[in-house]
Amino acid sequence: MNDPPLSALIAALPKAELHLHIEGSLEPELMFALAQRNNVAIPYANVEEVRAAYHFSRLQDFLDIYYAGANVLRTQQDFHDLAAAYFDRAAADNIVHAEIFFDPQTHTDRGIAFDVVMRGLLSGMAEAREKHGISAGLILCFLRHLSEEAALETLAQAEPWADHLMGVGLDSSEVGHPPAKFTRVFARAAQLGLRRVAHAGEEGPPAYVHEALDLLHVDRLDHGNRAMEDPALVARLASSGMALTVCPLSNLKLCVVEDMARHPIPAMLSAGLVATVNSDDPAYFGGYVNDNFHALDKAGILTRDGLIQLVRNSFIGSFLSDEEKSHHLKEIDKIIDDD
Repeated sequence: MNDPPLSALIAALPKAELHLHIEGSLEPELMFALAQRNNVAIPYANVEEVRAAYHFSRLQDFLDIYYAGANVLRTQQDFHDLAAAYFDRAAADNIVHAEIFFDPQTHTDRGIAFDVVMRGLLSGMAEAREKHGISAGLILCFLRHLSEEAALETLAQAEPWADHLMGVGLDSSEVGHPPAKFTRVFARAAQLGLRRVAHAGEEGPPAYVHEALDLLHVDRLDHGNRAMEDPALVARLASSGMALTVCPLSNLKLCVVEDMARHPIPAMLSAGLVATVNSDDPAYFGGYVNDNFHALDKAGILTRDGLIQLVRNSFIGSFLSDEEKSHHLKEIDKIIDDD
């Protein structure tokens, strides 16, 4: 479909990333370094063994190794180093804005103080702005396999830090844990003035997307692939301008799609959805944002116009101010005009 390949334009365009789990950017090399620094035992002898373990048939297979890897994160410096490493890699992909997820319950349940996590991530974000000019926001995600009471406790811990949070989200095991389970905690987050997002329609049915919209009142939908099974839902998402944070390599790695050539991204754009491309958990799924674009290009399903729209959507769907969005969209236009 593409002749010539879009590699140069992919590299040149500034982008926003809206679906990135910071714990999922923990590369094996950093995992080993932190394990050594903190004297934490991990069940792998070397980096190669870790990478060999990254073969998943479903979301839960991934989550099991994801939580084991997070165990090496212990100190404020660890969380700073984790964030700094992601932003260095993001800068290489010309990401100029990132809205990153973090899972405090993964850490507080291990006895790591909420404040330790926040201070480390915020210092990494501050360094990224100074070093790379990347703006960033934090989205606190609740683990949906845990109870809503646990989520409410986590939100209470977060309240002193509310001014440093962009929003809240919902992640982890989707099937069997519908958005309806978290109605009260999302209502409380709204009272605190936080934006709301939720994973829905990755492995879960279109009904979960309806619940995220109608019960959690999300401002943005994470994944949303299975919404395409419900034409009325697709029309609703398109008419409302609801952004979808889609993760192609993640979808392939977790068998949400069997073949990248059949990924729903083109259909999403054709339906008028505000679809965006993101890396999800790049250390585990084999690629950062540009790698995801290259994968779509290699599969023959990314056109030049589609690439430009997806990149524009990344800013349109962000939680930046209208003025900031306009600035970034104008920068995209300049590059396109010069291309």
